[in-house]
Amino acid sequence: MSVFSRRTVVYMILVAVLVLMLSPFGWLAITALKDASELRALPIHWWPHEPTLGNFEQALTLFDYLGYARNSLTIATLYAVLVTLASAWAGYGFARLEAPGKKAVFGVLLSTMMLPGVITLIPTYLMFAKLHLVNTYMPWVLWGLSGAPYLIFLFRQFFTNMPKELEEAAIVDGCGQVRIFWRIFLPQSWPVMATSFILSFSWTWGDYIAPALLLDDARTTLAVKLAIGYTNEHGAQLSNLVAAGAVMYVVPVLVLFLIMQRGFISGISTSGLK
Repeated sequence: MSVFSRRTVVYMILVAVLVLMLSPFGWLAITALKDASELRALPIHWWPHEPTLGNFEQALTLFDYLGYARNSLTIATLYAVLVTLASAWAGYGFARLEAPGKKAVFGVLLSTMMLPGVITLIPTYLMFAKLHLVNTYMPWVLWGLSGAPYLIFLFRQFFTNMPKELEEAAIVDGCGQVRIFWRIFLPQSWPVMATSFILSFSWTWGDYIAPALLLDDARTTLAVKLAIGYTNEHGAQLSNLVAAGAVMYVVPVLVLFLIMQRGFISGISTSGLK
């Protein structure tokens, strides 16, 4: 098989995989263009007879869509910024500082990634309830300040690969560890910071369980409201409006990824070199 033929086969496989992965979103977008009567009609038609954008208008006005989107944006941005900085600081400590038991602590940290989050739901709620933090955004602040094990791992791998001469030169100039981190290491780690921000923003933006558990209806996020907000007078779900709301719900994450994709790809690739 020639190089051209082999490349053609690879491209065909990649296109097929791409179509397969995008097909759920495509079906969601098509559903968002359908009238409610078409969703109940049999047989099912792939393409709507009369596509309409009115579903998007109804999805925005049936409840305060933009208000709940603002709640989601506030929580996701707050958490993403805090967890990125906290994870970077922890990763710097594991990569560049020496302390007894550092490897053991790092091993314990990595082992927490295997702990299912559902196990900690009830203890988490009870803890925040006793601290009177339910129906506030403080849980996301505390989670952000605690860092995330996977992000700490990414930063640790990146900082480990940085030349020691940078650190030694800064020490000779009289810099302490905090100043070295803020002035030298953190500015150099923008690919991992972009990766961390995208991942943590996506986690929080798409999270349903934590907001449903900790926030009331006025403070909850768009993810929760999308699941319960589109119903008719009989309590039946309006699937076309759910689809329209979900399509708009995905847009901020896509825009964020398109803006920061170069740093995201670079951060993922360079963090595993050592």
